Amino acid sequence: MPVTPTYPGVYVEEIPSGVRTITGVSTSITAFIGRALKGQLDEPIRIQNFGDFVRQFGGLWNHSTMSYAVQQYFLNGGQDAIIIRVHKGATNAKLTIGSLKLEAASPGSWGKNLRSAVNYNTRKNDDGTEDPKLFNLTIQELEAPGSDKVAATETLRNLSTDQDSARFYKKVIEQESSLVNVPENEPDITTRPDDTKFKDKTQELDYAKADVATGSDGEDITDREICDPGLEADRKGLYALDKADLFNLLCIPPLTRKQDDKADVTKETWAKAAKYCKNKRAFLIVDPPSDWKKISQAVSKVDDLRDAIGTDLATNAAIYFPRLKMADPLKENRTEEFAPCGAIAGIFARTDSQRGIWKAPAGIEASVVGVRELSYKMTDGENGQLNPLGVNCVRNFPVYGNVLWGARTLAGADQLASEWKYVPVRRLALYLEESLYRGTQWVVFEPNDEPLWSQIRLNIGSFMNNLFKQGAFQGKTPKEAYFVKCDSETTTQYDIDRGIVNIVIGFAPLKPAEFVILKFQQIARESAT
Repeated sequence: MPVTPTYPGVYVEEIPSGVRTITGVSTSITAFIGRALKGQLDEPIRIQNFGDFVRQFGGLWNHSTMSYAVQQYFLNGGQDAIIIRVHKGATNAKLTIGSLKLEAASPGSWGKNLRSAVNYNTRKNDDGTEDPKLFNLTIQELEAPGSDKVAATETLRNLSTDQDSARFYKKVIEQESSLVNVPENEPDITTRPDDTKFKDKTQELDYAKADVATGSDGEDITDREICDPGLEADRKGLYALDKADLFNLLCIPPLTRKQDDKADVTKETWAKAAKYCKNKRAFLIVDPPSDWKKISQAVSKVDDLRDAIGTDLATNAAIYFPRLKMADPLKENRTEEFAPCGAIAGIFARTDSQRGIWKAPAGIEASVVGVRELSYKMTDGENGQLNPLGVNCVRNFPVYGNVLWGARTLAGADQLASEWKYVPVRRLALYLEESLYRGTQWVVFEPNDEPLWSQIRLNIGSFMNNLFKQGAFQGKTPKEAYFVKCDSETTTQYDIDRGIVNIVIGFAPLKPAEFVILKFQQIARESAT
């Protein structure tokens, strides 16, 4: 605020500098959509390691391709993931303790491993008497049916049957328990459930077990559970990501473990996912269909896939061939075939953290961890057929092992001549768009004149210059690498009258050196005379 002088003397006034630091967003938060053993449904749950996935979603499960993709993601360098669990017909296990009826916190047969007990060792009234409305509830999850090994235990103390109490049992269970819920529309109990006491001599609680006739994993999911038209309004399936603040990569693993076309994500779903990624400034990793067994099949069918997605949407997608053969911990580590999306996303994340988003996630550093062999081992000539079509290859080389050997978007076919031909160029643009979109929100409702324009140039220019120093752009000088324009030329009086400020930003992207050509020539020397 300006100082109002009222007495003779010196006044101190602080003047805002106009500097508003723009922070770059994360580049490799990966969203996974699929089936899981347990966990919340249609909610974007963020995890930082595979241990988090085990705790919240049950870990590896033979019917969940997503669980293997998440494991491969973190194995290959992933650091941040968002999990969306979907199902088809799964039901919650039921648990009854006297008058108290409970159900597993999420659908699935895992709820059959729950058991619970009640005791009256509660806090006393002020006069030292027992409160007849209070009880303690203990819930345990066993590691396996019939096992005595406990995987998790929760104890909720001093629950009350009094609706006016701060410890009303329904509210406490709803907000504090991760194992059970009170079924929806279940009438309130008015008397506390019976004390299950202790077993004779052992001093162990006598637990009531879940009804084994309830709790089902449902059937194999289909594309309808991922992006059915009705899901968008309810923000379920793919559209549950609307509830997430940010994601950069999207993986939709095959629908089942079967190696046939029924397990493949359909072209229509890939098209919807690519459109969603385009709107969210994210990037889609497409798995090769199960019938791409040979190079000839990939060459003949990639155009159909690209046409189904649409060339304009294909700029935000990339496909990798072939599939990977890895050890399956659930099958005595025997070799099984897996779609590559999880491992690819992990390599994206690893490259981003080590080199930057402007570095192509390919080359001898882009090794695929945990792969025993590839479902198809190709030659240089076969690689030369796929690369011009915009299909990225996973190759095996002596010494280097299995590495990614391509960095083109699905719109990167030579004939398309797209400006978004390369993965790092497209992802860098998405990164700039999202970072500047979030970093310029302060501009809204500011006076639209030269002081604002100069602040915009200063702040965006500082952000771009920092990226230039890190090596994100071409050019020897900032002037060659980028420009930020916001003045009376970009924003005319007509724009000002309509409340618009126009900012024009240009950058010279680094493009990967796909082809290294070595030229050799013999030196002809004259003989000495």
